[in-house]
Amino acid sequence: MKITVNGQCRELNNPTNLKDIVHMFCKDSSRVISEINGEIVKASQWDRTTVEDGDIIELVSFVGGG
Repeated sequence: MKITVNGQCRELNNPTNLKDIVHMFCKDSSRVISEINGEIVKASQWDRTTVEDGDIIELVSFVGGG
C-alpha cells in the first residue's frame, strides 16, 4: 500500500490506522494535528481512522518558543 506523508511517498506492508502513522512519524503525538485527503482528523478518532492506499496525510507538529 502506498501513501503520501508530508509530501513524501511511503510504502506500508499492512493496512494500518492513523494513530500508528502518527506514532511512526512524530515523536510527541500530543502536539500533532493530522489531515487525510484534506480533512482534519481529531486525535480522538485516530485509532478508528483506517489509512487506505493512495491516502495523502499531512502531520503538523506545534513547537513553542520565544
